[in-house]
Amino acid sequence: MHPDHTVTVEEAVQVLAMVGDLSMGQPTDQSIRTAILAERLALQDGAPAGACAHVRLVTLLRWSGCTANASGFTALLGDDVAGRDAMLTQTLPQGTRMSFTSVAPLARIHCEVSGAIAQAMGLPIEVETGLRRVWEHYDGGGMPERLTDADIPRLVYYTNLASDLEVLARAHGIEEALRMIGARADKTYPAALARLLAAHAGAWLAALEAPPCPAQVPALRERVPLSIVADMIELKLPWLLGYSRRVAGLAERAAALAGLPEAQQACLGRAALIHGIGRAAVPNAVWQRPGKLGGADWEKVRLVPYWTARAGVQIPSLRLEATLASHAYERLDGSGYHRDLDAGTLTMAQRILGAASAYAALRMPRPWRVACEASEAARILAQEAAAGRFDVQAVEMVAAAAEGSAYEAARPVAQHRKLLSERETAVLRRLSLGESNKEVARALGISPSTVRTHVESIFRKLECSTRTAATLKGLTLGLI
Repeated sequence: MHPDHTVTVEEAVQVLAMVGDLSMGQPTDQSIRTAILAERLALQDGAPAGACAHVRLVTLLRWSGCTANASGFTALLGDDVAGRDAMLTQTLPQGTRMSFTSVAPLARIHCEVSGAIAQAMGLPIEVETGLRRVWEHYDGGGMPERLTDADIPRLVYYTNLASDLEVLARAHGIEEALRMIGARADKTYPAALARLLAAHAGAWLAALEAPPCPAQVPALRERVPLSIVADMIELKLPWLLGYSRRVAGLAERAAALAGLPEAQQACLGRAALIHGIGRAAVPNAVWQRPGKLGGADWEKVRLVPYWTARAGVQIPSLRLEATLASHAYERLDGSGYHRDLDAGTLTMAQRILGAASAYAALRMPRPWRVACEASEAARILAQEAAAGRFDVQAVEMVAAAAEGSAYEAARPVAQHRKLLSERETAVLRRLSLGESNKEVARALGISPSTVRTHVESIFRKLECSTRTAATLKGLTLGLI
């Protein structure tokens, strides 16, 4: 792990909370507001101070697994972002089918991934357990395990009640929100706790409005890799995994070749790791659209760097990196986005980031094309530079960086290489691309039953039960 590519757990939680809000179609402060409400409910219920810190963390991270099941919700609802917003606000079109059997597998992915993220950041077991059970209900009708009250931490009820109040009051008004919450009493959460919330709901919501609410994140100064943010974002699309790590390695090496100061090199690497924050707000259907995008789709895509820039406003300690990251799609001829800047205003660091992100994208396969060879990617970028869209020096430095070990520099040091066998690692790498057992078998020249045996072994060794959670653990442990 590059020492300059770490953040405090506190900072990581704030970024992951924002990404979760964007993925769920919510305002970027929704998790912050909900965390404040959940803590107030916990205090009113008599929870001790330590438990309140756990409540805040669970509430801020409860959507941290939602990028991992975006593909599933796309298949189920057509639009993973707007569809999940409609789920939260209870405004799904009449007749929408949301059966237990269709949603439970998606809930399992969500809970496993969010639990794995908590584990990777070294958060208390109470937080990890809460995240793994955040979809469970008081009456046993929740997901994915249908646990009942005896096995559900009380902090899950604080989180879910606060979330329902914040979302439903914003969508329907406080009176209707409390009626809807009352209808869920003794089903989703205990009736007594729902009544306690209702008694204070008006005052607590009013208090959120002025002054602006702080992030309310516990002061957690341990450091974790910033790549955990990139990995969480990129679980949204199987073909995107590892992209930001590659951009980081390329950009940092290219900056060194260009003679930029070390501090700027490090800032470029960190910016590359978070430059995809805004991608969470764009529905998967847009990213997977074959052919050229229409105007409406492009307007969504143009907002990607805007939301990335907003992360710097919401998390001041990452303002420099977020500002730089939000220039990844600007072009020298003014054809980029979202600011429509041109050569007169783009710095060399911004030019390098743009070239690095374009080169890394060309070198990776996409659903609509195969990956370009290194020489072809360099040729395409050189043509773009000649046409005035990229900086010639930046393109040359990125191409030179690609000939070295830039990609490897972006990968974590693999201290757990022996955890999986060579064949299991190969299987996991194929699974991370979204391939089925049959596709993996065909690619590796083995039988589907052998793949199934390897998958079972991978799950056992990585202590997970879903492919997405295995992918995340493989990334964080440096196995893939």
